Amino acid sequence: MAHDASQNVFQDRKVALGICGGIAAYKAAEVLRGLQKAGCVVRVAMTARACEFVQPLTFRALSGAHVIVDDYAPDNPDPIAHITFSQTVELLIVAPATANTIAKFANGVADDFLTSTYLASTAPVLIAPAMNTSMWEHPATQRNVERLKADGVFFVEPDDGEMACGTIGPGRLSEPERIVVAALEILKTTNANVSQDLAGEKLLITVGATREALDPVRFLSNNSSGRMGFAIADAARGRGAEVSVIAGSTTAEVPAGVNITRAFSAAEMHTAVMSELPEATIFVGAAAVADYRPAQSAKQKIKKTDTEITIKLERTPDILSDVAAMNRDDLLVIGFAAETENVLANAREKLVRKNLNAIVANDVTREGAGFDTITNEVTVISRDQKTPIHVPLMPKTNVANIILDEIVRLRTVRRALDNSTSHELRKKA
Repeated sequence: MAHDASQNVFQDRKVALGICGGIAAYKAAEVLRGLQKAGCVVRVAMTARACEFVQPLTFRALSGAHVIVDDYAPDNPDPIAHITFSQTVELLIVAPATANTIAKFANGVADDFLTSTYLASTAPVLIAPAMNTSMWEHPATQRNVERLKADGVFFVEPDDGEMACGTIGPGRLSEPERIVVAALEILKTTNANVSQDLAGEKLLITVGATREALDPVRFLSNNSSGRMGFAIADAARGRGAEVSVIAGSTTAEVPAGVNITRAFSAAEMHTAVMSELPEATIFVGAAAVADYRPAQSAKQKIKKTDTEITIKLERTPDILSDVAAMNRDDLLVIGFAAETENVLANAREKLVRKNLNAIVANDVTREGAGFDTITNEVTVISRDQKTPIHVPLMPKTNVANIILDEIVRLRTVRRALDNSTSHELRKKA
């Protein structure tokens, strides 16, 4: 990785590394070195228990800075370190993170330096858990993890393997290299000098799952949470676009600063899209829209019987095709293809058949990708490019910006073509 400050977006980026008590604490040294190799400046905080596995001197030698365990300790040069330490960094990493510390974070307990730092920090947080398999799988731990994810905390899930205690299963600290990669991906999207390259654009995006009623209490739907679409909406707003979201059923948190309209069925979503489309310059169809709906929805709850029932289905309106069919020169149309087999071939076919500018394909059967995950792995296929862009597994917030990068490129190409055409017309006039 390059170390030229003019080229390296990670040069002098300030990162805090929190280390909890566990046998995997020694691996934190590799995380620290990996971040330093990328150009980051790393400060270290340790819990008292972590010091029983690795001495602070190790990390002081590697980081070149005082390692904070207790901000009230006589040797601590900063009496309010939990404030200055936390609010001067761009990313807080906790690796390894114990079940105890995760529980404290989730419940707002601040009884030591690291937990106080977490509450005082305004920076993104990345947690890499490490613990016994039973502790990791315990409902209490999983509940705490889900609460932190809902709060926007990033996780590098633990690996399967043999633990120091002899048990085999999930709970082993993920490889330091993977933790470093996840950290750098987060830093990419938290650059203080975020480009406003979507200023002037009006992005209309569909998000979440549609619901097609069988009767007043049942419906056909899917597992879409809306997390990927909301990530795109939030990133686009941060890059200067005016963003409108048409959302079906979602479980992910709605980002601030975007206009949102709820439309739960495919027909309702189609109507909402067509209503707002005239103002849009970019359309992204990220919603998981049902292809079929019951031909007739029962007016009363369908009662259980001893025999099978047959439900006739009919096609729903094809929102993406109808948007692309508008054939507006000023409108970029981006689709999504959630596939389980022949992913690229199926996505390319959809790209051509629906006359899209680009399509984002992903295999929803892959671990960590697809519906209701905080990460994703996708391939972006554009009509004007022979080689697709493969985006490896990373947080959806990062995936969103890579998708937007391609949209910006498509807009630049469109404008260049428009200028060239205008120039030729003027020459002929």
